Amino acid sequence: MKILVIEDDRTVGQYVKRGLEEQHFQTDLVDDGMEGLRLASGGRYDLIVLDLRLPGMNGLEVLRTLRDRGLTVPILVLTAQDAVDFKVQALRSGADDYVTKPFAFEELLARVEALGRRPQAIRDPVLRVGDLELDTATREVRRAGEPIELTPKEYTVLEYLMRHTGRVMSRTLITEYAWDYHFDPGTNIVDVVINRLRKKVDSGHAQKLVHTVRGVGYVVKI
Repeated sequence: MKILVIEDDRTVGQYVKRGLEEQHFQTDLVDDGMEGLRLASGGRYDLIVLDLRLPGMNGLEVLRTLRDRGLTVPILVLTAQDAVDFKVQALRSGADDYVTKPFAFEELLARVEALGRRPQAIRDPVLRVGDLELDTATREVRRAGEPIELTPKEYTVLEYLMRHTGRVMSRTLITEYAWDYHFDPGTNIVDVVINRLRKKVDSGHAQKLVHTVRGVGYVVKI
């Protein structure tokens, strides 16, 4: 399970990150609401631990924005705000659970594990990067609500990149995933498919999502 911790208190954030990593969870830590929103919107995390008092954008705004965008990833609110009305507000805004500071890490871990045991069926089948959506259940792709027609290979490559949003994937990795070694890796087939995707996904949009990192590979990101 991959977890994003959005916490501006460096001591608390590092404590939570270290504790989760000791339990073998992949954990990223950011201390700003806007950056947290950007990373969380990529859809690559299985769970988010979210503080309410954050610079850039407060936690409730981050929470509401993620839910407004359709993300159903479990969100655990972690904050010093222990008043009942704050809890009610967070839960009604889309939080799945609530832990107040100071807290015992054992309790936090138990709640994280409980949220992580949710059946896969109720998790969001839609991958999102900005206004680009890929529905893994129906294999439909849309940008700003408009459908995009992709060939099977174009879809496979785009899905692979969106499942690794923000990470540069090499031609070799893309080749192994999409073609299963059944062609000469010395050809430029990956470049051809990426060029087609760039035209179909980014054409007519000011915000480009399909990027080339020279000498390394390709990445989908905002």
